[in-house]
Order: sequence, then structure tokens, then C-alpha cells
Amino acid sequence: MSNELLFDLKNIEKRFVRGRESISIFDGLNITIKKGTFVSIMGPSGSGKTTLLNMLGGVDRPTSGEILFEGQAIQNLGEGELAKWRARHVGFIFQFYNLMPMLNAEKNVELPLLLKNLSKAQRNKSVETALKLVGLSDRARHLPKELSGGQQQRVAIARAIVSDPDLLLCDEPTGDLDRTTATEILETLQLLNKEFGKTIVMVTHDPVAASFANVSLHLDKGQFIEQQSSEAVA
Repeated sequence: MSNELLFDLKNIEKRFVRGRESISIFDGLNITIKKGTFVSIMGPSGSGKTTLLNMLGGVDRPTSGEILFEGQAIQNLGEGELAKWRARHVGFIFQFYNLMPMLNAEKNVELPLLLKNLSKAQRNKSVETALKLVGLSDRARHLPKELSGGQQQRVAIARAIVSDPDLLLCDEPTGDLDRTTATEILETLQLLNKEFGKTIVMVTHDPVAASFANVSLHLDKGQFIEQQSSEAVA
């Protein structure tokens, strides 16, 4: 794990306005995440876990404060710049896979590459590599409905890594899977972290899933109340 910082969040505030009511999610939140770290974030519903994940991915913006990615303040980027930044640096993995049902596995994995200036041969090679990495080379032509839940999540992981992003953001990636399948998915994420140096931030309700990370953060009422690490703390 590198000592270089990937993220430095400074004095983050996030408020939502509902009618006349202003709801504060974060009030002065600070966190640093080092390159090559596998971070799990736990906490009760409503604690801000998914909001934080969305801000790290440039999907949501803080009300105030700075989100520095390799020293660049991404909260100041325009929508077009932010979309390009996201396409280059971030892969998303969700609980319910979000696969296109009419496309087979390889076509689902290829989707992020259609936004890039790549030849068909280059796209095919990247898709083949990503599916091989998650152990699904033999399922490339299968539709999502022809795959198990675990296999669908592997396709989703392949889609997330096909552009070779620095960062994987995972929102309850094993929440819809049985324990055995969940363990296989978590081992795949560990492989991506340890062997390929991907920085992973995973939101989970599952302490077993959280144990696969090397940094565990506990979020409650918009603040980190506990921090554990098997390596250096982020």
C-alpha cells in the first residue's frame, strides 16, 4: 500500500433541503485515503455512507469543503470535466449489478469503452482481459438472465475495471448474495487491490465483508466514530 494520498477530504459539509427543513448529513467531515487501500465503511442507515461514496465518485457535490483527488479539487469541476474525470479514474460496483438485460456479458463489459477513442480490436482485448480476470471467459456470450447472481456481479466488476480505473467504489456489492458467493466476490476485490493496486472504497452493512478490507471506518451521524486497520490507517 502506497503512502501517497489518493483522496483528501477537508471540512466537508453536506446539507439537503426538504421544504423548509435543512437536513445536515456531514458537518466538518475530514478523511484521507491512501493509494492502494481497501477501505470498508460501515454504519447505520442514514449515516451518510452512500452520500460519501457518491461524493468520492463525483456523482454528488459537498455543500462546502474540499474533495482533493491527487491534489485536484474535483468539487470545482464543471459537469463535462467531472464526467471525463469519472470515466478515467472511477469504476462503480452496485448491489443489484445494473446490467443491461438485452446485452450479453461481453457487451455489458464493453459499455464504458464506447465513450473512449478505441478501435473495436482494442475494446475486444480489454473486455477479454477483464472477463478473464473475474473468471468468466466462458460466459462472455451469456445474457444476464442466463447467469447466477454471483456471475452477474462478476460481470459488473469486469465492467467497472475494463477502463483500468484507479478507484473502485462499491455500494453493498455482496448485499444480494449468499455467503459463499459473497466470499468469492470479496476475494476478487481483494485480488484487484493486492495484485493490481486498485484503491477500493466499499460501503457495507456486513462485518464479515468489512473484514476483507485493510482499513475499516465506522460512520455515525455524519462522523467517523471508530477506525481500525490491519495496515496503515488511511
